[in-house]
Amino acid sequence: MVRVRFAPSPTGPLHIGGVRTALYNYLFAKQQGGEVILRIEDTDSQRFVPGAEAYIIASFRWLGIPFDEGVGYGGAYGPYRQSERKDIYRKYVDQLLEAGLAYLAFDTPAELEARRNELPNFQYDASTRGQMRNSLTLPPGEARALREAGHPCVVRIRVEPGEDIRVNDLIRGEVVINSSILDDKVLFKSSDGLPTYHLANIVDDRLMKITHVIRGEEWLSSAPLHVLLYRYLGWADSMPAFAHLPLLLKPDGGGKLSKRDGDRLGFPVFPLEWRNPRSGEVSSGYRESGYLPEAVVNFLALLGWNPGDDREVMTMQELIDSFDLGKCSRSGAKFDYEKGKWFNHQYIRKRDNRDLAAMFMPVLERHGVTAADPAYVEKIVGMMKERVGFVSDLWAQTYYFFVAPEQYDGKTRAKRWKEDSAAQLSELVDVLREREPFDVEGTEEEVKAWIARKGYHLGNIMNAVRLALVGEGIGPQIFHITEALGKEESIRRIRRAIEVLK
Repeated sequence: MVRVRFAPSPTGPLHIGGVRTALYNYLFAKQQGGEVILRIEDTDSQRFVPGAEAYIIASFRWLGIPFDEGVGYGGAYGPYRQSERKDIYRKYVDQLLEAGLAYLAFDTPAELEARRNELPNFQYDASTRGQMRNSLTLPPGEARALREAGHPCVVRIRVEPGEDIRVNDLIRGEVVINSSILDDKVLFKSSDGLPTYHLANIVDDRLMKITHVIRGEEWLSSAPLHVLLYRYLGWADSMPAFAHLPLLLKPDGGGKLSKRDGDRLGFPVFPLEWRNPRSGEVSSGYRESGYLPEAVVNFLALLGWNPGDDREVMTMQELIDSFDLGKCSRSGAKFDYEKGKWFNHQYIRKRDNRDLAAMFMPVLERHGVTAADPAYVEKIVGMMKERVGFVSDLWAQTYYFFVAPEQYDGKTRAKRWKEDSAAQLSELVDVLREREPFDVEGTEEEVKAWIARKGYHLGNIMNAVRLALVGEGIGPQIFHITEALGKEESIRRIRRAIEVLK
């Protein structure tokens, strides 16, 4: 069975690029009838941020991307937090040390910094390890004694130079990197008894039976090291397939999408609002900005992948059915946040009126409309949702359905209210009062017939009525407004306009 994993670190809010990586894992696995695991890679204890793990789980629940097992879901291969798997990793650290494929390094941070200052572009590798303090240069007894005495140390992988390491990538094809440019990465730290990402994710992928590793392009440079680790641990024959996704790029210019870009251009880069527990800084989220989760999913799915045709608005099931890693782009995808707004508009149009009305209720309450009839709100939302990209935009488009105008726009009044408007609308009130039923089609037909009989100008009458009902020259077709407001409220507003505007 296909098994993939998404393995974020709880070092802060989940970036939208991480959401896309998780989504592609989900689409690939479900298209193959497989499973998705949520693993928390919290081995970097110095960067751990309280609340980040709960934020990650809440984000995926809002987005509608469920996992089959993992943190918050359970499963047969737990625990799924790496900090709870210390004893598991230690076995493999010792295996690498005993085989001579890794070694102990006792260099202090000050000693490492001194070497970086001495040697430009210093890296700890085959060319420099002989001048450092490690178990390859110290007498065997001394290295053993230091370790037993609890002296701070790390375990580094031993990378030998001059070998072409081949990575078969499902998106990029064969990638070849010579081992001479690799450094002896740290695999384990005695300071907290935890492995680094490089060892922990290899061990976990093996033990959790991961078949495909789908991750961001930024991890491509680590892939050769991971291939070496699979070989060193004797697992080369069961190594998962790799796929490195294209980067999400800035909307303007070059480079990777960052939070600063969102702050600068006014769009979120996190799925949910995030409050930094240390600084108190609040960062906007897609949910709080009014995006529907299915719109965010659809938008992200098409950033770096396409279904092979001209479809854009696609349900989750349609995305699953069409997903193919071979159709992923190799180059980065520009983050077109305006397109994201377009997707939200499409899903607002598709969303059930009752759901939208429930989402609109808090907006009405913030504007002082506290006793709106849900059925009436649903009716107004259904009439006006085609005009908005966000639920919050509905207020600007519909406020006059809930609050009668107290004053009238000066420019509209000067242009649309004629000398004979008051007299003509007084006659119209009598026509409206006699009209039954007060529907759209019948009322429109009767009013237009009255205008024709009287020889009045249709446009002048309609513009004056709009000003009376709305207070300015906006809104849908006049008789949709009158039908929604009802006969008594429509007549009341027209009479008030006659009194005020004369």
